[in-house]
Amino acid sequence: MEQWAEIRRLHRSEQVPIKEIARQLGVARNTVRSALAAEAPPQYSRAPRGSAVDAFEPQIRALLVAHPRMPATVIAQRIGWTRSITVLKDRVRVIRPEYRGLDPADRVVYEPGACSQWDLWFPDYRIPLGHNQLAILPVLVMTLAYSRFRSALMIPSRQGGDILAGMWALLSRIGAVTAKLVWDRESAIGGTGRPTAAATGFVGTLGTRLELAPPADPEYKGMVERNNRFFETSFLPGRVFGSPADFNTQFGVWLTEHANTRTVRSIRARPIDLLAEDLAGMALLPPVAPATGITARVRLARDYYVRIASNDYSVHPAVIGRLVDITATLDQVVVTCAGQVVAQHQRCWARHMTLTDPQHVAAAAQLRRRYRQQQTAGNSGRVRTHRDGHLVPMRSLPDYDALYGVDFTTIEESSS
Repeated sequence: MEQWAEIRRLHRSEQVPIKEIARQLGVARNTVRSALAAEAPPQYSRAPRGSAVDAFEPQIRALLVAHPRMPATVIAQRIGWTRSITVLKDRVRVIRPEYRGLDPADRVVYEPGACSQWDLWFPDYRIPLGHNQLAILPVLVMTLAYSRFRSALMIPSRQGGDILAGMWALLSRIGAVTAKLVWDRESAIGGTGRPTAAATGFVGTLGTRLELAPPADPEYKGMVERNNRFFETSFLPGRVFGSPADFNTQFGVWLTEHANTRTVRSIRARPIDLLAEDLAGMALLPPVAPATGITARVRLARDYYVRIASNDYSVHPAVIGRLVDITATLDQVVVTCAGQVVAQHQRCWARHMTLTDPQHVAAAAQLRRRYRQQQTAGNSGRVRTHRDGHLVPMRSLPDYDALYGVDFTTIEESSS
């Protein structure tokens, strides 16, 4: 390289003849002529050598013709490859586009307030739920497309009512909603390719639009997909959680102090610094909250319990036999009858549990005593005719209890 530059300098700048340059530098005249004829510095290039994969390439191509997406590890098994898998993967990576084709992904530029991407992340950690139960629970993740600001919340289940309740909770934190909410084909949101009735009502109340990603296309909402991998590797390792609330507290602090304050390479900015501009392009939330939560309407049975989200909750027994409406939010279960609240419990995230309000039990005992008193009063003075023709007075069972000195009513109520 230096010799090539010196030859050209002597000849072009100092007008030294080729013969004299050859004598000064101790090189052949043809070397000088070659240097003067070359417009670029000489580069050393090694003659290409053969690779061990060359002999297997016809077999590789034959497999890719039939199965363009066949993994390199499977190809190695089919062709009997025993050498380094890295060498084979490099060759397959070069050949595969000839058979699978190219699928370029356009770079999308988002305007402030235009879009947010949503997804469920399932951390590989069994959260204590109380009652000696552990479970892997979904975490609802929201990413604002323009600022890359992230927010998340662990929810009890992936049922539609819980997902929509989580969405409302996350949107309420920022007080605004983007013009478009992007979801994948989550079954409770739009598993059939069309938004569910509940999801349609939710976005209609907010005055926004729900967009479902095409099937098997994670790049469509790759922003939140990458975030999930980031959470898995950067937040989760080494942490211990005592409850869902503890998880949400730790995750919220980490998002605030770390995830949203680090520079995102694609936008060359920190999400927290762009959040105000993103919010300025959004619509304010409506004054009336949308319908969320898990709901049901049932007729209250004699045992005065209702079941929702796999758990049983007691209800005031005064409405036995009447229709009651049940709503399970993320935090509580409320039961109403004709608009009046007849039960209110803290929601249990464990499964197959029975939650009882002592006031409901006391009310049931009082109603039971009143009912028996009414039955006793109704039977007094009644008679029936024996088969031999004489009249027999009818007495209530408590009369016989008193005759024999036994109080079955007290025994039954204490056992209940």
